[in-house]
Amino acid sequence: MSGLQPTDPRQVGRYRITGLLGAGGMGRVYLGHSPGGRLVAVKVVRPDLAEDPGFRRRFAREVAAARKVNGFFTAALVDADPDGSPPWLATAYVPGLPLDKAVAAHGPWPAESVRALGAGLAEALEAIHEAGLVHRDLKPSNVLIAPDGPRVVDFGISVAAEATALTSTGMVVGTPGFMAPEQLTGKPVTPATDVFALGAVLAYAATGVGPFGAGSAQALNFRIVYEEPDLAELSAPGLEIITRCLAKDPARRPAVAELVEELALVPPADGYTPTEVVPRTAAWLPDPVARALPATVTAPTPPVPPQPVAAPPAPAQPAAAPADVPAIAFVPPAAHALPAATAQPPAHHRAVRPLWTAVVALAVAMFLPFSRGMDVLTNMNGALGPFAVAAALSEGTCAAALTVLRRAPGVPFPRWVWQLHILTTALTTALLAIFANISGHRPFGSGAWVFAFGCAALIYSIFQLPSPRRPPAP
Repeated sequence: MSGLQPTDPRQVGRYRITGLLGAGGMGRVYLGHSPGGRLVAVKVVRPDLAEDPGFRRRFAREVAAARKVNGFFTAALVDADPDGSPPWLATAYVPGLPLDKAVAAHGPWPAESVRALGAGLAEALEAIHEAGLVHRDLKPSNVLIAPDGPRVVDFGISVAAEATALTSTGMVVGTPGFMAPEQLTGKPVTPATDVFALGAVLAYAATGVGPFGAGSAQALNFRIVYEEPDLAELSAPGLEIITRCLAKDPARRPAVAELVEELALVPPADGYTPTEVVPRTAAWLPDPVARALPATVTAPTPPVPPQPVAAPPAPAQPAAAPADVPAIAFVPPAAHALPAATAQPPAHHRAVRPLWTAVVALAVAMFLPFSRGMDVLTNMNGALGPFAVAAALSEGTCAAALTVLRRAPGVPFPRWVWQLHILTTALTTALLAIFANISGHRPFGSGAWVFAFGCAALIYSIFQLPSPRRPPAP
């Protein structure tokens, strides 16, 4: 996740935006917070697409269909405004790791983990197809890895963008290397199209590269249509199903129901299931990937029986999940920590007060006598003129810092504001020290003392500002 840019929204619908999760062909995806504190991924449509009336109609139709998808391995659509300016939609936020980043950082997966991944993705496609949708853009970056299984995102929405691109520019929307041959040749897109993409995703997880190699989009598309996939590295038993998924003819690919049955996870003898959550890792994942995921905790224990009156009362326990349903509580990464709904982070309160104190003190000092009864405003062209310039610069950087703290409380503090504030504080304080040295034993006026108080507030505010290297701690 990265910080927000000045052009990024701070509010979309009822969701407060605090970070940028990514960008794609449809638009930009932000981390949002619901009024109740739940995390959501908010996708805002690109302006050029939003201006197309045909896109808006298709977008509204696909959103209505996507609301019907209800599967364990899909990120549920929770809210949308197809008529908004611009249109947007919000899905449940999954604090996981995209498959492409997991493979790039930790290498190919063993066969057991690839089969477990395939089982979850097959269930996700089953739920998507039952709602009358075809994903059309299943790829590693659209698969989020969580401890209790993968999650498929962006399902069903790409059809609106694809239809817009086809009618306006003649382009095919999709990801080179993971599109089925029928997508590239203009033939009808069916659930079998997603099966082909599933095979390509599993091959990528098992080998670290796509089944059609690397290169330009044109080269990859040519190989998909006219050449066979390179599956020489898939020598481990149990991955033969990938070859069937990558058949050129959609009719020769297995149905999703067959994939679900063939890839079904069989619990081991000790009763542990690969999607059950454990305190440190998830057994279905490779160890390096499991350790890189956000921390998880197990379900709470059932409440203890009532104690005798003489015994000290037991602390209240949250209600336990049913015995036959594994429960999971995510502890989001520190970068995604949710601030309190009724107050700003303490770091902001620590910084705001000295900043305002410095602004007021420096402004008041301009009207009070500095030395020999002269004030700064009546001696602008004399020896006291630099004090007016220094005060204006320091007040400007204080105003910039206060604006950043107010408008973007959940993102890293801009380094340029932090550095500029230090520079102006140093110049203002040095100017006062030079004035004191020149004045010698002559007494300071009240304006000089108030100016010195403002300099002290500036120095104190530097140590209270959030670090520019990380978001303010809640």
